[in-house]
This record gives sequence, structure tokens and C-alpha cells, in this order.
Amino acid sequence: MMRAGRTRAALTALLAASALAVTGCGAEGSGSAAAEKPEKAAEAKPDGSGKDAQKDAGKEAGKDADAGSKAAPASLKFSSTTLDGKAFQGRKLADKPAVLWFWAPWCGTCRGQAAQTAQLADKYKGKVNFVGVAGLDKTQPMHGFVKTQKVGNFPHLNDQKGSVWEKFGITQQSSYVMLDKDGKTVHTGTPSSPDELNKLVSGLAG
Repeated sequence: MMRAGRTRAALTALLAASALAVTGCGAEGSGSAAAEKPEKAAEAKPDGSGKDAQKDAGKEAGKDADAGSKAAPASLKFSSTTLDGKAFQGRKLADKPAVLWFWAPWCGTCRGQAAQTAQLADKYKGKVNFVGVAGLDKTQPMHGFVKTQKVGNFPHLNDQKGSVWEKFGITQQSSYVMLDKDGKTVHTGTPSSPDELNKLVSGLAG
């Protein structure tokens, strides 16, 4: 009996110690898990805020682009392609006076005005935008004209379909359309002399 009682007491003490050990492991496990959660949450916050910031920046950029498009005057709301194959948006001419020169490769008058137009484009660079609008022929002769007449110092549009010519009401070459910084047309036609062309561009530049 004595021996059985001692055995039971020993077993009871052993079971109690095991239970305490198990309870201790559970407490440590839950403690580490609890410690990990705040770290994960803290890591998630910066990432989340970064994504939100990027979204907000994208929205603001979109608003700015829309605002710029809406602000462009009607005369500059057109698109085309340069002879180099690059996209061209008329609204890029906003906020500065502009000279649009409508020419054709086979036009004798255009050849006669080419050198002066290139010189004026250099003289008023940064003050007046110059853009050539080539039409009434194919791309290869247009390239040839730019090269031989040495007018490559300003962009030229490849307007074979005549959409830009039509927009500005041009029916013959050589013609100049001059716009003030607000996109308002202040002159359309062919200057009667080199001196008149100089005066027109000078007045446009202010």
C-alpha cells in the first residue's frame, strides 16, 4: 500500500510538471506570433502608402494632361506626322507665336522662299515656332526638298492627305499662316516680298 501510494504521488507530480511545460511552450509560441504580426503590419503600411501615392500622382498627371489639352486653342487642335516619322501635336505650339509654311517640293516660289524661311527660323529660335507643312506630293520628293533647300533646322509635316492644309484653309502653295501666342491667326497668304516676310515675322515675335 505504501509503495502504491508513493507510485501514484510520483506519477501525479510528473504529470503536473509535463502540463506546466506544455503550457509554457504554448505561451512562448503565442508570444512570438503576436510579436510577428505588428512587424508585418508595419511593413505593409509603407508599401500600401507608396501605392496610394503612385495612384494619386498618376491621377494628377492625367488631370494636368487633360487640362493642357483643353487649354489649347482650336487652331492648334490637330495632329500629324513629321517627315522623320515622328508624331506631332499642334498643341505643342501653344504659348508662343508660330509660323506655318505650306509648301510643295516642285514649287518654284517655295524654293525661292526656303533660304529666308530657314534664316528666320534660326533668328527667332525660342521666340517663334516654325513648322513646314509639305503637301501635294509624295514623301521622297519632300525629303529631297528639305535636303537640297537646307531647311532642316525646323520640323516639317508630311501632309500628303492635306488634312492640315484643309484645317487652315490653304488652297495653294507657297502660303504662310502666322499665329500669335494665343493661337489666333494674324496673317494668311504669300508675302509680296522678302522684306514683307521679315516684317511679318518680326512683328509676330514682338
